[in-house]
Amino acid sequence: MNQFLSQLHQQMAISEVAAAVPSGGRSKDDPGKTPPLGQRRLPQRPRCLQQASLVIIFGGLCWLTTVNLGRAQTDADVPPAQPMSTMTLHLGKATIRAEVAATPDQRERGLMFRSMLGDNDGMIFLMPGIAPATFWMKNTLIPLSVAFFDRDGTLLEIHDMKALDETITRSESNQIAYALEMNLHWFALNGVKPGDKLDPAPSKWGQPGANK
Repeated sequence: MNQFLSQLHQQMAISEVAAAVPSGGRSKDDPGKTPPLGQRRLPQRPRCLQQASLVIIFGGLCWLTTVNLGRAQTDADVPPAQPMSTMTLHLGKATIRAEVAATPDQRERGLMFRSMLGDNDGMIFLMPGIAPATFWMKNTLIPLSVAFFDRDGTLLEIHDMKALDETITRSESNQIAYALEMNLHWFALNGVKPGDKLDPAPSKWGQPGANK
């Protein structure tokens, strides 16, 4: 869109400059005659510039229509998300508003199709069992960092993940009970590191599917 507007602005500027140039001595009454001495020559805009401007405008409108149709089709293809509960967590000195992914469908969808995430917003995944964890970024439009926790809520490891990257991110530990996704580098920016603990502890959450 910005490129199209820039091109249109350039063409209009060219046309204005062309309009200020004498038309080669043709008079208003008879294009084939030279105007009398002292009569002002009227400018004529070159037809090729007019045609070029029309082509650019028409092409831009077609492009905008195609983009809007593509967006509408993409939005229609996005499956609706299940309602999710939220909880307040404290980690280090930071306070987090976390959506809770407790069901298989919620864990599978995660933060897919989100275009933004608040500075201290995230998603806590209640894993189905104590085991190694694997995550990927399919259909996830924003880069994230994921932290893996054991059953007591102790942070074991942190991994950074690129948007739309389908490479599998695997935990090094096989004792993962919870995972917390936040904006990329959130943990580093907030001084959160392995060994820090979730507050309140998972045993006090009372959420369905929590590992106790």
